[in-house]
Amino acid sequence: MHSLSRLVRKYISYYIHASNAKGHGVHSPFVFNFIKSVLNDRTRYSVYDSIEKVRDQLLADSRMIDVEDFGAGSSVMKSSSRAVKNIAGSSLKSKKFAQLLYRMVAHFKPSVIVELGTSLGITTSYLASGNTTAQVYTLEGSQEISEIAVNTFSHLKIGNIILKTGAFEQTLPEVLSEISQVDFAFVDGNHRRAPTLAYLDSLLTVCNEYSVIVFDDIHWSSEMEEAWVEIISNDAVTLSIDLFFVGVVFFRKDFKAKQHFSIRF
Repeated sequence: MHSLSRLVRKYISYYIHASNAKGHGVHSPFVFNFIKSVLNDRTRYSVYDSIEKVRDQLLADSRMIDVEDFGAGSSVMKSSSRAVKNIAGSSLKSKKFAQLLYRMVAHFKPSVIVELGTSLGITTSYLASGNTTAQVYTLEGSQEISEIAVNTFSHLKIGNIILKTGAFEQTLPEVLSEISQVDFAFVDGNHRRAPTLAYLDSLLTVCNEYSVIVFDDIHWSSEMEEAWVEIISNDAVTLSIDLFFVGVVFFRKDFKAKQHFSIRF
């Protein structure tokens, strides 16, 4: 199970063994460029302030809503009736990593993006803003959370998002049947081993050599760590990067051998 003390121990080990954030000692030109151009990009893009203002509003929203929880994250809040501010405080990806997603999309310029786990729409807004010509499909299990996410998109005047509500087992196949490819995916859904690996298998049917998949909370539990080990061992994955709170996988065929990096971020 998820344990804060366990997570702290894991993070300390990761920090000690990971490559430094400047990319020294990283011999892959592709990864070195990723570190320099994406991880270490300190530019304060204008979209950051507008999205973070909405986050602040959600963190102050005391409305109670009914939530259907399809994943393993319900250990944080057991009640099906929750305050919006509590969902925002526990479920939203941090500013640091949400803005990293924005920079990744801006850097790789994917045309089709799929997100599993819309929540209140903050990371979705960053993904959609990273490339405003991309089509973003985002999946959320809870109807009332979806409605708040729609308000987030409307407030930010973001128009390149299609939101699907319902269990991922139903909505993911529906979305994948509508599109011919996925260029970028962010998997922040059911935090268990078997569903996470099933999402990878589904996404691989529409991924190409230049697709990128980001998995959230890869060290969140022993199950997620097991899933991450299997993900990076998949024959289709040629490069993987462990940033502790997220893991990134690539499928490029121009790498001569499978590579894995842990990088401080």
